[in-house]
Amino acid sequence: MQHVEDAGDRAGGAQPPGAEREPQDPVARALAAVSGQQVPAQRACLDLARALSSAGDARRAVQWAFASIDAGEDFAGWLAASRLWQRHRVDLPAAPRRARVAVLGSYTTTQLTNLLPLACARAGVDVEVYECGYGLYRQELLDPTSGLHAFAPDVVVLAVDAAEVDLPAGVDDPGAAVEAEVARWTSLWDLARERFGARVVQHGVVVPPDEPLGHLAARVPGSRSALLRRFQERLGELAGSPAGQGVAVVDCERLASEVGKRTWSDPRYVHAAKQAVSLACVPLLARHTAAVLAAQLGASRKCLVLDLDNTLWGGVLGEVGVHGIALGTGAAGEAYSAFQRHVLALKDKGVVLAICSKNDEDLVREVFEQNPDMLVRLDDVAVLKASWEDKPTAVRSIAATLGIGEDSLVFVDDNPAEREAVRELVPAVDVVPLPAEPAGYVAALSRYPFFETDALTAEDAARTDQYRARARAAQERESAGSLEDYLRGLGMRAEVAPLGAANVARVAQLLGKTNQFNLTTRRHSLADVEGFAAHPDWHAQVVRLRDRFADHGVVGVLLARRVDEPGGAVLEVDSWLMSCRVIGRTLEDEMFGVLVRQARALGCARLRGAYVPTAKNSQVAGLYERLGFSRQEGADGAAGEGSTGWVLQVPEQVTTPGLIEVQVEITAAAGGPGGGQDDDVPAQRRQEQEVAR
Repeated sequence: MQHVEDAGDRAGGAQPPGAEREPQDPVARALAAVSGQQVPAQRACLDLARALSSAGDARRAVQWAFASIDAGEDFAGWLAASRLWQRHRVDLPAAPRRARVAVLGSYTTTQLTNLLPLACARAGVDVEVYECGYGLYRQELLDPTSGLHAFAPDVVVLAVDAAEVDLPAGVDDPGAAVEAEVARWTSLWDLARERFGARVVQHGVVVPPDEPLGHLAARVPGSRSALLRRFQERLGELAGSPAGQGVAVVDCERLASEVGKRTWSDPRYVHAAKQAVSLACVPLLARHTAAVLAAQLGASRKCLVLDLDNTLWGGVLGEVGVHGIALGTGAAGEAYSAFQRHVLALKDKGVVLAICSKNDEDLVREVFEQNPDMLVRLDDVAVLKASWEDKPTAVRSIAATLGIGEDSLVFVDDNPAEREAVRELVPAVDVVPLPAEPAGYVAALSRYPFFETDALTAEDAARTDQYRARARAAQERESAGSLEDYLRGLGMRAEVAPLGAANVARVAQLLGKTNQFNLTTRRHSLADVEGFAAHPDWHAQVVRLRDRFADHGVVGVLLARRVDEPGGAVLEVDSWLMSCRVIGRTLEDEMFGVLVRQARALGCARLRGAYVPTAKNSQVAGLYERLGFSRQEGADGAAGEGSTGWVLQVPEQVTTPGLIEVQVEITAAAGGPGGGQDDDVPAQRRQEQEVAR
């Protein structure tokens, strides 16, 4: 018997029980108001948050306060949501990321700094904010006695406006003038990185709409508008180059174009309060600054979970059939096709796609395989869940299949009832509401800011293939006779390389975002990693894993430092982490075997490491003990609150499970005490090809 959605589902969701009568309970009344809207309004979400707060439900109150700021940019509404969040933040689990953020402005930034902690909390980052004095951004960076230096920021936000850019119209050499001004601003990046090791978030400038030359300015290279546009382009180019490592740009020109430049900057605020961004637009700027900052710290979302009927295509598949869905032609069909193109663009930058639909799977597969208007293909989808189970259960199953946290998922469904079920029962999942008209779907998803990425790597582009391979491997695991048989059947091959130009960006990315298998969760910057690669005392494993399903890319990192001590040299593990994609495959045992061989080659008598507990890494709490390390007396707490220290006398050899073929390239120290090279091995590098049996 074929299943189809009921009429209530097709119409956007049946009314909740009792919705036909005015609820007396404040929470029920506020919830009914929200449930009655296809896209909940900011005020309705805030009213529900207040009702839940009064009822003592801190988690849901903050959840709906966040939903209220997702729903709009009303400044007063953001302030109210901020107060509510501040009231309940002590009742909630700690955010997975923390950072000290300095906002250095060329204009009055007080309103921005007031809203930034809320925006960052929504993005999953707990921040402490420092605001420099008005226009004192350069002085505070230069002065070692300034409050900025005492604050020691992890992130520096350069909040500047076009008025601060020294590019007058009519210069003799426009290109040279732009380059000189660009150098003046990039010198601030260098100061922030050199003095604090900080990441930088640069606000791009907005080209003012008032141009005396009018349209002629587009044809005059020395016009103020042309100079500012070229200046902005050059900042973006440099931020994306090796010289701009650790620098991200907020495209304020794009944000201002979205709302209108005369809305973005109100002359009344500029003249009266030196506030370059109007109050109406400060929430938008805070939201996108937080999203870019969160991406730098590895807090972006990973997976887009999509409904099908009336979401990815028009119509109910069970009623209209494979070729009857709205797609490709007509106003509605073109809108759904545009939405699919946007979804594919997200996939191309590394967002993993999953399907969660109440449908017959065989019929769904026919659409993907037989409908010529489908742009999203099955090969683009990591997990396909088409069944009749409830959406919250299916969403949890998708997270489990991919091996990622539920807080990595973003759920998109046209049905308000389904969205509300996921929001209530799987609260870690972000929910993006869609408007009634499919023509608005692209804008709705485009406005969602937490798919920002700090950089694009080859692993990002191949991420869906890697997660789809993981899903296929999970299916095989269920049918395997034993775990060992399953793992051996994967045909895994690990390539272990030292740090180098080809992998430092990926290593920095993994250090910034890996949580579950991460013994210390130290967030080293790209500049730090490049320094490790150049330092003779630092030694690393950068591990790439392949199996018969996919090349998973660089998935493991182990950074260790050789330390000379009276009792003999020690190889001290600074960071040891693996991508969640390969947890449970015995790769950590093979990395330990390589670590032991590295220690012996470097003349080290002992291995030392620490475990620093976080909210997400409990699965590695016993790793050192399992590998034979002993608790080190007096070392507990030295690496952080609740941390434990571990030490091991370097053994003669290590027996590993032997389920992975391992190829190792080890960089040994170039001479020096305990270098440990054999006479027939080159001083700078020796290649060790091994197969673990």
